[in-house]
Amino acid sequence: MGAVVPSPGWPPGMGWDTGRCWGGHWGVSSMGAMRGQGAGGVQEGPSHVPRPLAPWQNQGLGCPGWEGGGPQRLMPPAGGGPQLLPHQDRLWGCVGGDWSHAQGLPPPRPTPPSPDLFPMVEPILPSLQEEDGIVVWVLGAGPYPPGVVALQELLDEASEELEPEDVWQPEDMNDTCLYIFTSGTTGLPKAARISHLKSIMCLSFYELVGASSRDVVYLALPLYHMAGSLLGIVGCIGIGATCVLKEKFSASQFWDDCCAEGVTVFQYIGELCRYLVNQPQRPGERQHGLRLAVGSGLRPDVWRRFLERFGAIRIVETYGLTEGNVTLFNYTGTPGAVGRSSFIYKLFSPFEIVRYDVAEGAPVRDKAGRCIRVGTGETGLLIAPVTPRTPFLGYAGSQELSEQKLLRGVFAEGDTYFSTGDLVEQDAAQFVRFRDRTGDTYRWKGENVATTEVAEVLAAHEALQEVTVYGVSVPGHEGRAGMAALVLRPGCRLDGAGLYQHVAELLPPYAQPRFLRLQERLEMTATFKQQKVRLAQEGFDPARVPDPLFLLDEAARAYVPLGPALWEDIVAGRRRL
Repeated sequence: MGAVVPSPGWPPGMGWDTGRCWGGHWGVSSMGAMRGQGAGGVQEGPSHVPRPLAPWQNQGLGCPGWEGGGPQRLMPPAGGGPQLLPHQDRLWGCVGGDWSHAQGLPPPRPTPPSPDLFPMVEPILPSLQEEDGIVVWVLGAGPYPPGVVALQELLDEASEELEPEDVWQPEDMNDTCLYIFTSGTTGLPKAARISHLKSIMCLSFYELVGASSRDVVYLALPLYHMAGSLLGIVGCIGIGATCVLKEKFSASQFWDDCCAEGVTVFQYIGELCRYLVNQPQRPGERQHGLRLAVGSGLRPDVWRRFLERFGAIRIVETYGLTEGNVTLFNYTGTPGAVGRSSFIYKLFSPFEIVRYDVAEGAPVRDKAGRCIRVGTGETGLLIAPVTPRTPFLGYAGSQELSEQKLLRGVFAEGDTYFSTGDLVEQDAAQFVRFRDRTGDTYRWKGENVATTEVAEVLAAHEALQEVTVYGVSVPGHEGRAGMAALVLRPGCRLDGAGLYQHVAELLPPYAQPRFLRLQERLEMTATFKQQKVRLAQEGFDPARVPDPLFLLDEAARAYVPLGPALWEDIVAGRRRL
């Protein structure tokens, strides 16, 4: 069996926060991995020579003082998600103490860090030990101060033979297996509960999209989010494929990496593909072995440019949420669709699309208080029934966080549905297309404006490299006016008249962005999703925004510079939009 070794120093089964953890061993051994079988993996630099997987894993579960057979819990480094390095061997953790203050998370158990991060923990060791009774585990040989356990020394002493009592199995497959933080595109990240069943289902991810043990998968996504960890790493383990782990994605090095490592499958987030097509053309960029790209968030304009430029690569676009209970696959390669439904498919992954009131921020209900299904080609809110077969486990912490994602009495008394927060539409051929996030779509001049559609039009302009669109409040005006943050291509300048003509030809007046903000780069989450919250809060006030601002001037038929005087006229109502 070929599996994945993310790093030579990472014992499988010790990298996850788990409420009731399968510990890595139960999941891998249940697939038939036996002692002495190899695990192939690649990181930056030379490929790792396959090494025995199960003995190393067994040592981790049986090592003295390590409760490998029971629930394990991880506490992330201070500072939150963006501070976490993408490889699990560099996470640090502590054991013991009172962690009830940690936003509702259960108390952590040991998750060993790499020695190179130990200096980050060392200054606070006295307070950890004296006030909280914390024991720190470090992956690597000592010596270390009292109260710090050198895990590698214990692993070296541990037996390679696995005792039955070392393996813990869940009583219920819908019990919490681990916590994964959401991306936090519209607010703070939340710790989503992931079940054992969902974790194990990810073993079949790559098989479902057409990959096999012969493939080499290129993965440059952070492993502390679901796409990189459960879909990427666990998916590779499921088919026995080799995984090329890249600590940081580099568009300029991507094709060189693919050729050097024999990459055949690329797991993407849509923005990664945009970075690739925005790179200057280079000789030989079609001379590669990449045959399959699978992921989510690939916009139609980038999809077509990607294929035209890099050759006949099969693209499988998928849809899903970390905490969600609905999944979609677009097997056909139809650009812009996140999936295709059918009667049979909905038996396994049921969902509905209901009318949504953007102004009210809630689904439309009839006189009986029930939601209304949309018609063919009509945009609506994607929801999925919460049942024992399609559960929603919610989030760690306050029950209110989980309740906010639920709709009750949707079609009948007592039913419950999970709200994805995504607006989609389904055409006559049953293709489902993503339109916008509910928090991103805004109303202007009495019309709903989908930010993704406006962004696609702007991104088609030859001078623009990256675009994000959002709504901003304007005193004296109903709704929110459109605003776009732009990044220019190298060597290009903003032609206000040319860009005005571009949007006037392709967008109705209500959808044309009233304001522009010129930036050097767009702010992204750790999973390469655009951050719009801060941009919307800063608005179009030159005193708050350090970047150049522009206003759509219909009289001049151009975007003109927006300074303090013009801003004051707008706020005072002397300049209508």
